[in-house]
Amino acid sequence: MNRHPNPGVLRRLVDEPAGVTDADRAHVAGCADCLTGLADATADATAAGAALRTRADDVDVPAAWDRLSAALPAAASPARTARRRGRAPRAAGVRRPLAAAVAFAAVLSVAGVAAANDWLPVFRTEQVAPVAFDSADLVALPDLSAYGTVEVTGDGDLHTVADPAAAAAETALDVPEVAELPGGVVGDPSVQVGGQASAVFTFSNDLAAQAGGQAPPAGLDGSQVRLVAGPGVAQIWSSASGVPALVVATAVAPSADSSGVPFQTLRDYLLSLPGLPDDLAAQLRTFTADGSTLPLPVPADLVDSSSADVDGVTATVLESRDRSMAAVVWVEDGVVTAVAGSLGADEVLEVARGLR
Repeated sequence: MNRHPNPGVLRRLVDEPAGVTDADRAHVAGCADCLTGLADATADATAAGAALRTRADDVDVPAAWDRLSAALPAAASPARTARRRGRAPRAAGVRRPLAAAVAFAAVLSVAGVAAANDWLPVFRTEQVAPVAFDSADLVALPDLSAYGTVEVTGDGDLHTVADPAAAAAETALDVPEVAELPGGVVGDPSVQVGGQASAVFTFSNDLAAQAGGQAPPAGLDGSQVRLVAGPGVAQIWSSASGVPALVVATAVAPSADSSGVPFQTLRDYLLSLPGLPDDLAAQLRTFTADGSTLPLPVPADLVDSSSADVDGVTATVLESRDRSMAAVVWVEDGVVTAVAGSLGADEVLEVARGLR
């Protein structure tokens, strides 16, 4: 008996049918189970298309990727998700809570060295590691804007350049070249460049008092954490559905410095805030101990994570539970690289290992 094609193949039948083998096409056409799966994949594509639809005639692909990533739960078929988890589907407004999770991970990643009274380097990204949480916990995460202010400077906005050579000239980065595109991914990419950006979080006793919770320790008022990242380059291959088929991105990895009280003081206070699950706090405390591991928030009920080798470097592999999206992320020599798309984990790994 022939095995059933995996859900990624069914999704590709919807988005990029030319990338599916004749054998898989024939199997699906004669298999009731696979036809049901194909109907689910079509519903997924319809939901994703609705989430990405703009008023303009042409799609802003980078913005579309951001919206799709933020709306992963909404992009899954509600009926199929309910069957898989055995409960009624939930509303999926995760964009703001997910941003809070990323902000927490970014601020907490700078621990490891006590801060002096002036800016002091306290963190340099040497690797990334997944931090697992349940998406249901996102709505309860504390909002950092309730405890301080954030000032963003620099040119982090993406803009289009002519080609990879122009991107390399603007960023001084080596822009990866894809050795061989996966089946169904065709054409030349859109090349996007973002400059270096900086964000400074300044703790405020007044705001913390309004938010309630545990009283902040002495000396915390006015202490700051500064996170710097970029410049970066993203090469984006589009698909017929408007969802990026493949993204290859590289950027100067985040680094941070601190001023005011010892950073451990600020970290321990943030980890004590109401709403932060105990298991997530424990993971963040572990990851922030060495000053070189950047936590990567992963909704474990929606995304599977694992590790793999990419040319001698340990990488983090992420794949959505419905197998419609995957990504691999790693850091080498102060540069973070990510390969992602509407592909399977094996496919993004093959692209990553073939970069030159």
